[in-house]
Amino acid sequence: MKTGRSLQELAIELDRQQAAKKDFIVDQGALSVTAADGGISLNVGSSAGGVLNLSQYSVNEIAHRQIGQHLKIPTSYYDRMRSEYPELLTQNINGWFSRTPTTKRMLRTLDGTARAFLSDRYRRIDNFEVAQTVLPIIGGMEGANIESCELTDSRMYIKVVNPRVTAEIKKGDVVQSGIVITNSEVGMGSVSVSPLIFRLVCSNGMIARDAAVRKYHVGRANEGSEDYSIYRDETIEADDRAFLMKLEDSVRAAVDQARFAAIVDKMREATEVKMEANMVPQVVELTAKEYGINEAEGKGILGHLIAGGDLSLYGLANAVTRQAQDVESYDRSTELEATGYKILTMSPALWRSVTRERR
Repeated sequence: MKTGRSLQELAIELDRQQAAKKDFIVDQGALSVTAADGGISLNVGSSAGGVLNLSQYSVNEIAHRQIGQHLKIPTSYYDRMRSEYPELLTQNINGWFSRTPTTKRMLRTLDGTARAFLSDRYRRIDNFEVAQTVLPIIGGMEGANIESCELTDSRMYIKVVNPRVTAEIKKGDVVQSGIVITNSEVGMGSVSVSPLIFRLVCSNGMIARDAAVRKYHVGRANEGSEDYSIYRDETIEADDRAFLMKLEDSVRAAVDQARFAAIVDKMREATEVKMEANMVPQVVELTAKEYGINEAEGKGILGHLIAGGDLSLYGLANAVTRQAQDVESYDRSTELEATGYKILTMSPALWRSVTRERR
């Protein structure tokens, strides 16, 4: 499992961001973009008090992608204009903004950067609130410890392992039960609590997302004040309190012994699903194509599979989660931990297709 921040570092950054971030509901007619040497800037006009004020924000990669998707500008064309002809990109964006000036969008900002460009129905469930809810529960779990946590531009991650709940997949191969809690403040995923399996022999993590409990960031339309700032009303606050109580139950349920045992049974079954040694490169290549694994990651997985010497479906899944430790991005590392479980539980028909000898 990839190492991220310490719990103390996570808490400090969450506290800082909670104070620094600001959200707006803005009519598209009050939005514009400009191009400069530093890149594209997003401008927000306010007429509070009858005086036009203009706030300017840099735009991160997530917000760029969301602006393009909202305006239906193809990604490849958006990226080409951005790199080769930014003035044309600003003309495109400003032109489409002006066509529907009363359309409302939620703009989420942090440290002078537009970090998300979302629907006005986006329901804000923030990392600070999620952490405040789950950390006391984790602290009350006897023996549980936070194995890894991180805060990226797209998500917060808290990965917890409970050494009191263990099983042996095969002789000497011990796994422990855990959970991974994720949240995105910028439209990149739901609040999610998923079972996590931690393999002691190589410190790999495997995430069973098909057993996750999720809450999506969708609600009724938000409203802004004169200067576009968003304030919570009593109804939204009550809904959030109810959800956070459900989140508490989900965290406790995620370490349930029966659920852990069901996942362990799948892992044991996968140890009996074998591949021929001469088929290993093909199996890795075809599996990589099926599960969106790039060429560099595929080479790493092949190396870990051969080094591990376990030529089974279980060995292949573990090679993927071992490769998760080698990638630079924490987001991608976590995706690979979930991909490892998807591979472990692939259908028999798909396994036959990746292990069938080519003619």
